[in-house]
Amino acid sequence: MKKYFAQLRPMERRLVVGTAVVLLIVLNAVFIWPHFSDWGNLQRRNAEAHRKLKLYQAATNQIPALQADVKKFESEGEFVALEDQGINFLRTIMTQAGASGVTIPNTSRQITHTNDVLFIEQVQNIDAMATEPQLVDFLYKLGSGSSMIRVRDLELQPDQPKQHLSAKIRLAASYQRNPTSATTTNTPTAKAK
Repeated sequence: MKKYFAQLRPMERRLVVGTAVVLLIVLNAVFIWPHFSDWGNLQRRNAEAHRKLKLYQAATNQIPALQADVKKFESEGEFVALEDQGINFLRTIMTQAGASGVTIPNTSRQITHTNDVLFIEQVQNIDAMATEPQLVDFLYKLGSGSSMIRVRDLELQPDQPKQHLSAKIRLAASYQRNPTSATTTNTPTAKAK
C-alpha cells in the first residue's frame, strides 16, 4: 500500500486521502453516531428495571398480610347456601321495605353474576313507591349492617298526584362463594363422629 501511495502524484494523494476521510465520516455518520445514545438508553432501561423490581418485591412482600386479610374476610360474613341466596336476598329487601313503609309493586327476575373468586353477586330490579324519608330510610338500612346489599342504579320521579316518589332501583348483594376452609374441614369430622 505504501508503494502504491508513494507512486501517486501530490494531487492524487490528496484525492485519495480526502476520499478516505469522507468515507470514514460517512461510515461514522451511518454506523457509529446513531448509537451514541445507546449507553444512556441502556442506563435508563436498567434504572427502570430496578425500579420495577423494587415495586414487585414490595408487592410480593405484602402477600402474607393480604392472605391473612382474605382469610379474615372469608370468615366474617355469614355463609348462605347457593340455593337460598336468591330467597334470602328478596326476603331482606321485602322485610326492610315493610319496616320502612316502602311499597314494592313490582320486582323482576334476579340475575346472578359468578365472575368473582370469593363472591357470587345477585342483582334484583325493583319498583318502589314511598315518600322521600321512607325511601331514604329504606335504602340506608339496606346498605348498613352485614347485609352486603348496595344500590347499583336508581331512577326517581314523582308519581301522578306528586305525593310520593316512584323509584326504579337496581340492588346488588354479594354472597360468599364457599364456606371457609375451617368450616369445610370441621363439618365432615363432626358428621363422622
